[in-house]
Amino acid sequence: MNWLWAIIVGLVLGVLARAIIPGKQHIPLWLTAVFGLLGAILGNAVASWAGVGVTSGFDWIRHGLQLGGAVLVVALGTPLWESIRGRRRRQRV
Repeated sequence: MNWLWAIIVGLVLGVLARAIIPGKQHIPLWLTAVFGLLGAILGNAVASWAGVGVTSGFDWIRHGLQLGGAVLVVALGTPLWESIRGRRRRQRV
């Protein structure tokens, strides 16, 4: 059940990150979830490093760092995905 929850959170973070980044990102929904999950992992690592990984109550700082990580991963991963997909489409033609 934890994996299902992680996928759902990754998808939500990925969709939010795509909404924050200006322009259209040409990545599939499954990759959005993967990028969101990677961003959440990155945000958790930064939160632990900063000493705010575990707090009482709602972890606004940790969740903000997770969203920031998702924005970073989507922003860096989208051009990489597009270059890979574009190269593969050119080879087929």
